[in-house]
Amino acid sequence: MAATTASTSASTSTASTLSLSQNEPKKPLISPLVRSYFIAGGCAGAASRTVVSPLERLKIIQQVQPQSSDGRAYRGVWASLVRMWREEGFKGFMRGNGINCVRIVPYSAVQFTTYEQLKKFFTANGARELDTPTRLLSGALAGITSVCTTYPLDLVRARLSIASATLAARPISQSAPSMKSATGTPASSMSMSTVAAAAAPRVAPAPLQEKVPGMWGMTLKVMHEEGGVRALYRGLVPTAVGVAPYVAINFTAYESLRIFITPPGQEHPAWKKLACGGLAGSISQTLTYPFDVLRRKMQVAGMSAGALGYKYNGAFDALRQIIRHEGFIGLYRGLWPNLLKVAPSIATSFFVYETVKEFLVVP
Repeated sequence: MAATTASTSASTSTASTLSLSQNEPKKPLISPLVRSYFIAGGCAGAASRTVVSPLERLKIIQQVQPQSSDGRAYRGVWASLVRMWREEGFKGFMRGNGINCVRIVPYSAVQFTTYEQLKKFFTANGARELDTPTRLLSGALAGITSVCTTYPLDLVRARLSIASATLAARPISQSAPSMKSATGTPASSMSMSTVAAAAAPRVAPAPLQEKVPGMWGMTLKVMHEEGGVRALYRGLVPTAVGVAPYVAINFTAYESLRIFITPPGQEHPAWKKLACGGLAGSISQTLTYPFDVLRRKMQVAGMSAGALGYKYNGAFDALRQIIRHEGFIGLYRGLWPNLLKVAPSIATSFFVYETVKEFLVVP
């Protein structure tokens, strides 16, 4: 009888335990907090890039265009934007922005999420103080992670940005003009304007533009013509080297500026939050800009070397050739349009991230 009672009690206890385990809610694979970081980061990236798409494309064109004295180069921000609009219209302003958003959504989402998680890891979920070295390390690792995750999309976007730009129109050398015209007329009887026109170097007409492929088409083109999947990662090393300090400085500068400009525990207008992001982005971009130029040069080096004027054997060879042929100023080509775009871009990014995160996180 006692054994039967014990058995019944054990069965009841087991059934009760199973019932409790079945009724216990399952933990989600991704916590709501991490999900909010990811969604907010993706929204921030898409918004920040779209508002400055024309300047982003102009920066890439100025970085990779060959040295030219024939007046075909993209020089000056306003003049280049007008030319881009005249030659390609609104599509020219937005060219490459579709894949840019496709790239930047996961890139920004991974970057913000990784940064937030690394901060928690290094501070034991807030048990230790978050100092400047920890912020820098978290930002650097977040930048490297996001770059390695989305780099092929960045390379294809750079190719699409310059594929339709008229970058090359070089003079064709020709021999001295004959003293007779094609009909045998002596040069003395020819008009001065005719002689001058004959003596002037001719400018090669711009080649007919091939139809610019789409995102997938450009990806296949790069893989087919330049060495398979490996070609999609050309320039990854200088990119990672440049992005790590950029993201580290960006996050650190932003959080430091927030402490001074928008102290916690108070309500602050939106323009102050935007100012923090704009200043942080300007500082970090200026300090790390040469790496960005080197990255773009490497990304497009597989295109027509005759049109672009250069061909590199690696990152160090690219750096050496840029300094030798263009000087150190060559490492800062396109800096002005980049600075014009980076302030609103980073300001929008941080502002949208904070806003969406606050909306998604339930207190």
